[in-house]
Amino acid sequence: MCENHQLGFLPLAFYSDWDRMAAAVLRPLSCASTPSRSLTTAEASRRTVRRKTVVSPPAPSPSKKKVLVPIGLGTEEMEAVILVDVLRRAGADVLVASVEPELEIVASLGTKLVADRSILECAHEVFDLVALPGGMPGSVRLRDSDILRRITTKQAEDKRLYGAICAAPAVVLTSWGLMKRKQITCHPAFMAKLPTFWAVKSNLQVSGELTTSRGPGTTFEFALSFVQQLFGDNAAEDVGGLLFIHSDGSRYLKKEFNNIEWSFNHTPHALIPIANGSEEMEVVVLVDILRRAKVDVLVASVEKCMQVVGSQNTKIVADKLIDDASESIYDLIILPGGEIGAERLHKSKVLKKLLKEQRESGRVYGGICSSPAILHKQGLFKGKITTAHPAILNKLTGQVAEASGIVIDGNVITCKGFGTVIDFSMAIVKKLFGNGRTRNLAEGIVFEYEAS
Repeated sequence: MCENHQLGFLPLAFYSDWDRMAAAVLRPLSCASTPSRSLTTAEASRRTVRRKTVVSPPAPSPSKKKVLVPIGLGTEEMEAVILVDVLRRAGADVLVASVEPELEIVASLGTKLVADRSILECAHEVFDLVALPGGMPGSVRLRDSDILRRITTKQAEDKRLYGAICAAPAVVLTSWGLMKRKQITCHPAFMAKLPTFWAVKSNLQVSGELTTSRGPGTTFEFALSFVQQLFGDNAAEDVGGLLFIHSDGSRYLKKEFNNIEWSFNHTPHALIPIANGSEEMEVVVLVDILRRAKVDVLVASVEKCMQVVGSQNTKIVADKLIDDASESIYDLIILPGGEIGAERLHKSKVLKKLLKEQRESGRVYGGICSSPAILHKQGLFKGKITTAHPAILNKLTGQVAEASGIVIDGNVITCKGFGTVIDFSMAIVKKLFGNGRTRNLAEGIVFEYEAS
């Protein structure tokens, strides 16, 4: 059954207005005086991820860990979805709970997510981890949920794991008094709202049962820290390898061939088609970053229903069905990965027609992870150098830049997927708008941008 509870898009001004918003919502609290032992960023990074090549996700733990990820109106979608995706890949039983009256919420950049349950249904459950995503006003909506406050307070009292990222440490945890005797970090725009003695300027801070992090660009590190704490070093190592994340913080190469300008005299219009089985992390990161850059992004379902279920069972509601979306012309069309999702995209005659027109007109198109394989099947990579997920590289018979994480060849862009998708999205922003806007965007999400 399709559930299409329609909510209007909210034109929210996030991150740039956080200081003003935080001043109105935060309540000053005092802290106790003896700090607990916390990990430095370097220590946490070493304990969290070490590079290892794997071909399949690790098997679930015999004693499955139960995780709560609450969401609300204005939750930062990148943070919520990466948390859920990474923890589910590690074998955790992750429950996404809405603090709103409805299960469907509109996230901070307009992505529509559907929770598994209402927070009311979680009131008497016990969790191994409660992880709070940030975003505004999402953090305020979490803070104002009395049920979530009681769940998280009990979590802290029982010395079970809990954490928050971005605006949530300052807006939620300080309001609930759950950071006493804990060193804590958060988004740079909110650091002034933390008690000075306890504030730490690090991407990741582990202080006893509490873990905090800075923003969308540090969410992979945040999520992998929880994998390490719940399942151990080996699981974190395996999941980190699966996601193409290097333990030393280095990134895959970006290569560009046959350089051409991607310039428009109007706001760029992008189409992101999705299907059941699409990799939700890739969808949400791409949409989030492009919308932050002021690209007009349309998410279109190739299914008969607006709601799709991603590869890791996150439910996303598209903006339109592909038939309705086909009435417009797009400056760029980017396909997310997910093996099952990519095959379903391949079966869409409407999308095939749009992609053929895109190539013939010289407009931009590309794919992430496993979707380059279907673009290849459709003859859209003739004479192009590309890359893809290692598992499908042998399906690309043309020239492949195997060692590169992101490859741009003229008007075609491809990437390996997962942990390279932020760099991929940034590469698109740079091609569209240049270094200045890309650097500002990277600072806003706390992501280390490499202009080269």
